[in-house]
Amino acid sequence: MYLVESKGGAIVCMLFSLFFLGTWPAIMTLLERRGRLPQHTYLDYSITNLLAAVIIALTFGEIGSGRPNFTTQLSQDNWPSIMFAMAGGVVLSLGNLSTQYAWAFVGLSVTEVITSSITVVIGTTLNYFLDDKINKAEILFPGVGCFLIAVCLGSAVHSSNAADNRAKLKGLTSDNKNVTETVGSSAYSNEASQNKGVKDMENGSSTPERAKAGTADFLIELENRRSIKVFGRSTLIGLSITFFAGFCFSLFSPAFNLATNDQWHTLKKGVPKLVVYTAFFWFSVSCFVLAIILNVTFLYRPVLNLPRSSLKAYVNDWNGRGWAFLAGLLCGFGNGLQFMGGQAAGYAAADAVQALPLVSTFWGILLFGEYRKSSRRTYILLVNMLFMFIAAVGILMASSGHRK
Repeated sequence: MYLVESKGGAIVCMLFSLFFLGTWPAIMTLLERRGRLPQHTYLDYSITNLLAAVIIALTFGEIGSGRPNFTTQLSQDNWPSIMFAMAGGVVLSLGNLSTQYAWAFVGLSVTEVITSSITVVIGTTLNYFLDDKINKAEILFPGVGCFLIAVCLGSAVHSSNAADNRAKLKGLTSDNKNVTETVGSSAYSNEASQNKGVKDMENGSSTPERAKAGTADFLIELENRRSIKVFGRSTLIGLSITFFAGFCFSLFSPAFNLATNDQWHTLKKGVPKLVVYTAFFWFSVSCFVLAIILNVTFLYRPVLNLPRSSLKAYVNDWNGRGWAFLAGLLCGFGNGLQFMGGQAAGYAAADAVQALPLVSTFWGILLFGEYRKSSRRTYILLVNMLFMFIAAVGILMASSGHRK
């Protein structure tokens, strides 16, 4: 099998992983804003996410000789390590599933900031001790501190931006006064969608004159066409989902670390440790199975007042399916590259890919007009939040060690 052994190679893996893991959430958000049900999107995403793990296992996992390759390990008695890998897949699946709802409530940028920061604060600390402290603590933990500050800044950005949006909606012209009076109720959202229909501005099916990003009219048009209605909902709902997702994300990397390095000595004597590709395969299998179970359930018993659907409706829904498949591939290859880099340089340093909000924020501003026409206070908080992330990714990468 192919094994990343150099620090430089590990950093290259982390950088590609950073781009991939920061891009797939933007694609999922785009589809939700176009009105596609998140259950349909996540089912498509799950298929190619597993496919990416299979491709990695059958290519990198079969190259060369030395340590046991992927197919050899499938028949070995390594179930304790497999269970750790599958546990990591379960918590990652729960986290990813939660974030697709949090993106609608909190926004792409802030959701990624908070979840990634929690992941680093908890997960990186656990990985540091599991990796026998191969990373430089004097460099690593200041980076963790930057992420912790970013959690606070991310929450402040969300609160400030929410206040900006409320002010915009209150400032609508008298022609839209009847809308502003009811915009605070969830009943308005459902009524507007039924009466006006879902409008897809990205596909050009909206009215000829599009509302400008950042305006009150834009916010109302977005609410009308998106699948998850957020007007009138408490901001605590979105933040609660976001913090839950962050906690789930903080556990998947330590679980994978235990699967590949067997720090708790659960394997029988003489049984080789799981190679990163075998562990990633089982990790992705459990992620896939849980995602299928939960999302098929949500088709018939939807949450957050989403419309009911069915397997037949899902199979026939080709609107945006290609984008959902792409999101799954990006996430799968991103996770695989993170683990390949972590095996070489330490999983604590590989958590530098949790600076993915740098990429997500770029897409959020470019594609969705997030923070357009916001207040000066929001812009100051946003810049400081991004500065903390830039500092954090550099510091965590500088703490990279080398596994013996």
